[in-house]
Amino acid sequence: MRYRRESVVAILDTKRVGETEDGVPIVGRVEDALAFDPNTALVGVVTQGGRFPADWRALLRTCVANGLDLENGLHVRLTDDAELAELARQHDVELRDLREPPTDLSTATGANLEVGGTIVLTVGSDCAIGKMTATCELDLEARNRGLRSVFVPTGQTGIAIAGWGIAVDAVVSDFIAGAAERLVVEGGERGDLLWVEGQGAILHPIYSGVTLGLMHGSAPHLYVLCHEVGRTHVEGDATHSPVPSLAELVDLHERMSLKLRPAKVTCVALNTAFVSEDEARAAIADAEAETGLPADDPVRFGAGKLLDAVLERV
Repeated sequence: MRYRRESVVAILDTKRVGETEDGVPIVGRVEDALAFDPNTALVGVVTQGGRFPADWRALLRTCVANGLDLENGLHVRLTDDAELAELARQHDVELRDLREPPTDLSTATGANLEVGGTIVLTVGSDCAIGKMTATCELDLEARNRGLRSVFVPTGQTGIAIAGWGIAVDAVVSDFIAGAAERLVVEGGERGDLLWVEGQGAILHPIYSGVTLGLMHGSAPHLYVLCHEVGRTHVEGDATHSPVPSLAELVDLHERMSLKLRPAKVTCVALNTAFVSEDEARAAIADAEAETGLPADDPVRFGAGKLLDAVLERV
C-alpha cells in the first residue's frame, strides 16, 4: 500500500467491510472485489507456521474460480496443492509462489565485485525492525532526486512490491551468497545505486545465517544500520538474547565484511514508531552521539538526511 499504491484496487478484510484505506475500498468477499476489476489476489498475511488455515484455502479457491491469479509469500507452496493447481489450470490462472527460489542457483563467483555503481545493504539489530521499509524509503528518496536508484528485494514482500527478486530465506544455505550475488548483478543492470533489502540480524541466534550470506554475497560498499527504538532483546529467541549497542553493531558489521571490499556503516535508520516525537528526536540524537554517524527515522522525518550521508560516501 505504501510503495505500490497504484496497483491496489481493493482490500479484503472481513472485520473492516465498508471502510477505506488510503482511498482503497475494503470488502468482505472476493465476489465484492470483482467490481473493481482486479486481476491478482495477493496473500497479505503471515499465518501461524506459514500455512493456510481451512477457511483460507476456501478463499483461495474462490479467487481462482473467479479468474484471479494468486500471489503468495508464505513458506507453503500454492503449487503443492493438487486441487488448487488443477482449478488454476481449468481457469487459466497463474499461481505465483514468491518464496520459490530459482532452480539454477549456485555459490558466489566473484561477479558481485564487478558490479558497477554503488551497493548499499541494510543491516539491523534484530529481525522485523523495518529494514525493508528503510530500504524502500531510501530508494524512493533517491529516485525522487532523479538518481538511477534500484530497490533490490530479498524477501517476499519486497518481491511483491518490486516485481522481481529472490526470497533468500528459502534458498539452500550454501547458495545464499550466490543468490545475493545474482541479485546485485541484475540490480546493476537496472541502475547505479543499489539498495539491497536486509534480512535477519548478524547476532540473532536463529536467523544470523541469512544475514551473513547477504553481507558476503551482495558485497556492499556501504551499510545502513537499522534499529527499533525501545527494543532491548532479540525477538523470537527463547533465550532472550539482549540487543547489542549500536556502536558494537557498527564495529561488528564492518569487521565481518569481505576483505576484498571492507564496507563501512554510513548512517543509522531508526524505527521510532512506538515512541513519541520528542522521544524519537532524543533517540536520534543519542544514536548520533554513540556512533558518530548521521541518524534519523526515514518514515517519520523523511529519508533525506540518511541519503545525504550515503551519497557523501559514494
